[in-house]
Amino acid sequence: MNEDILKGKWRQVKGDLKKWWGRLTDDDLRQIEGSREKLAGLLQERYGYSRQEAYQRIVEFLEVIEEKLPMQMSK
Repeated sequence: MNEDILKGKWRQVKGDLKKWWGRLTDDDLRQIEGSREKLAGLLQERYGYSRQEAYQRIVEFLEVIEEKLPMQMSK
């Protein structure tokens, strides 16, 4: 999923994102606004991930979400 799709589908994705990473707050989700870079930074801060690990975890999350909602994500 590219950055534009993530931003466009942010409202649908953020609930799953919060379930996946429970330490992220509603304020964090508002701050992220669909940005992988902002999400990676918060994951580093909250979970102690390296930058590379944060991005890899984001990719894994997005793959699961795309499989779960293929019709919505492809639009």
